[in-house]
Amino acid sequence: MTDIAGKSGRRAGGDILRVTDLRVEVRTDRGPGPVLVDNVSFDLKRGAVLGLIGESGAGKSTIGLTTLGYTRGGCYITGGALNFEGKDIRQMSGAERRALRGPGVAYIAQSAAASFNPSHTLMQQVCEIPVRHGIMSEDDASKEAVKLFRELELPNPDTFGNRYPHQVSGGQLQRAMAAMAMAARPDILVFDEPTTALDVTTQVEVLASFRKLIREHGTAAIYITHDLAVVAQIADHIMVLRHGKMVEYGTSDQILQDPRQDYTRRLVADRVAGHSFRADLNTGEAPILAVQNVVASYRSLAKVIDGVSVEVRKGDTVAVVGESGSGKSTLARVIIGLLPRQSGDILFQGQSLPPALANRSKDQLRRIQMIYQMPDVALNPNQTLLEIIGRPVQFYFGRSNAEVRTRVLELLRMMDLPEAFISRKPGELSGGQKQRVGIARALAAEPDLIICDEVTSALDQLVGEEILRLLKRLQDELGLAYLFITHDLGTVKRIANKVAVMLKGKLVAGGETSRVFAPPYHPYTELLLSSVPEMRSDWLDQVLTGRAKTIAAVKAAQIQVPG
Repeated sequence: MTDIAGKSGRRAGGDILRVTDLRVEVRTDRGPGPVLVDNVSFDLKRGAVLGLIGESGAGKSTIGLTTLGYTRGGCYITGGALNFEGKDIRQMSGAERRALRGPGVAYIAQSAAASFNPSHTLMQQVCEIPVRHGIMSEDDASKEAVKLFRELELPNPDTFGNRYPHQVSGGQLQRAMAAMAMAARPDILVFDEPTTALDVTTQVEVLASFRKLIREHGTAAIYITHDLAVVAQIADHIMVLRHGKMVEYGTSDQILQDPRQDYTRRLVADRVAGHSFRADLNTGEAPILAVQNVVASYRSLAKVIDGVSVEVRKGDTVAVVGESGSGKSTLARVIIGLLPRQSGDILFQGQSLPPALANRSKDQLRRIQMIYQMPDVALNPNQTLLEIIGRPVQFYFGRSNAEVRTRVLELLRMMDLPEAFISRKPGELSGGQKQRVGIARALAAEPDLIICDEVTSALDQLVGEEILRLLKRLQDELGLAYLFITHDLGTVKRIANKVAVMLKGKLVAGGETSRVFAPPYHPYTELLLSSVPEMRSDWLDQVLTGRAKTIAAVKAAQIQVPG
């Protein structure tokens, strides 16, 4: 039985949660399915934070949800006990479990945007839990909400709650979800990948806010993530999981500095591995893509892309980096033609591309393809891989059904996917396998340029690395060029020979990666680099100490830093 106690400075106490031999299985009409959690045990004391880490399918989120007495559809708790303050959650009635959720255990999801009701104000939603549970009156709940907004350093805390979810940034919405979870003063907070979708600068602020909240309220927490460097900033102890089993458990410092199991060593080694910068190819060839002083906006809004120029040559990987709202993905939409540019020009192989997608030729469409961040959304769940990958083959080249099947099998082999997958649908694949299908679909058009939009940000660390290696191999074999949109600067250093740094729709730095990421930095580039989590438990403290100086330098460069 692993025992998690809080760090000094937190209000530690007796066990608040004891999980013993927890077992969760899938059950179908055809009988038992896979075991998702296999005899996992731990104790959690008041004020302590346990980090759960592992790749997709390790059982992290499943364990977190069981602490609320909940499992996803088709999943069942088939063994073990979950004792919350001495009472087994499994034995609670439905009414008792509902009473537990909110005041006892509260949940902070990965996607705040998908978790809030867009038709209600933030104040209404933050106040709902304490009011419905009879803990506070509406007036008291509103006062508590404002107090939490202030603690979480949200802008204009007295009026922040009057906004609707779409009126605040991603980082602010994630902190608003923390306020909603804390409104009923729970004993345990479950954080389920709460910073995965955030850019690095926003992640620092949100992590600092979460840690402050936990420490000031003495709340116990379970922090679920696939990033060891992130969890080390907030957790006392870390449990490494794989295939539903506990691989290793220890203090954060021990797991980072002295991992004892081979799998944990792989996670640590992969995260801390040094990567040399890719050399600039400098072939002297004309660029296949030249974005020249492009300006674009959404309807009556201010310029979202403001005078941006980027060049991509054959074999290049040009990374476009910046925080949320910097214009990275919008630039991709402009290049593809989904958002017509207002001025400037986009040349592809020396010819000007029509601004709108509808006005481009089939050959122009074929030569620029895109791989999307979320394969769950990008792939039709009702189609087989033969249909998904085969459609571009038939559409662009007019191949027969037999030829389409042969080409799809070839692409599956290229993706290191079994040929038997040709009859499967996306729902039968893992996250990494789905992303490989997205890559295969792009390659089916035989493009010259592929735009990769945050293609690894939704994947766990090891799977993401496999996808990056696959993309590099395909580039070497096929001579592809990539425009790689990301907020992960560690990824940029590993794969990109050139980089373009964007802020507020403008290009603030660009050129060879080794030069852009070497001092003297542009002040905003320095802010981005300093925000990449490092594998030290004291990293966040050091970053916050020096952050004011860095932001002051950015402001001195007459750049507005987002809040």
